[in-house]
Amino acid sequence: MATVPRETYARLYGMKSLPFEVRVELDGWVLFWADLELSAGDKEPLADLRREVAGHARERFDLQSLSADPTVAALRRLFRRAGTDPTRYRPSSEALLRRLLKGDELPAINPLVDISNCLSAELAVPCCVMADGTIAPPLLFRSGRPGENYLSLRGPFNLDGKPLLCDSAGPLDCPITGNDKVKVTLETQRAWLVAYMPSETSDPVSANKMLEEMVRRVPAIQILRTAAC
Repeated sequence: MATVPRETYARLYGMKSLPFEVRVELDGWVLFWADLELSAGDKEPLADLRREVAGHARERFDLQSLSADPTVAALRRLFRRAGTDPTRYRPSSEALLRRLLKGDELPAINPLVDISNCLSAELAVPCCVMADGTIAPPLLFRSGRPGENYLSLRGPFNLDGKPLLCDSAGPLDCPITGNDKVKVTLETQRAWLVAYMPSETSDPVSANKMLEEMVRRVPAIQILRTAAC
């Protein structure tokens, strides 16, 4: 896949610029962003979408060959380049796909989280949603440094050598496990979705199209803007 220079995404594909600065220090990555908002629309179609996405994953992948998928393999290479072993600390997307292939379903958590999980499974890339108001720009995507850690959604997490998104206050998100600080709650009405994609096999245009198709089926979610960096 040809790599599109970061500065041309908005010009070629009509994506808006982000309202905050994001610098990507790690080579080989492109970040897709979507500003999402909950509306009063019907949330029930999400249940059908979750089932379809899980079924599609089982049609496309199997546990024995998952690591050979081009996107999964590219993410593993990027993890190693950042300084971590992807067989010990799997990308969240690979961990999600493995659970689906073992028979688990995509759980109903929150519409914003659910749409992020669906996009992650379809694209085979890590996705995260960060509640509005939890980001302190500017942002930087780099390797985690010795001694860096945060309280993740599954407990204290060492960030040394992990691909890491930081803001002006410190570590913000990691494509392995999310930060408790930015989690979506019952009160959250708006959030930023970020997809961490290997530029070798993925692109934000495809991510944007996939997200639009999903949201078109789920009136409870609106896309306010999308961008890439």
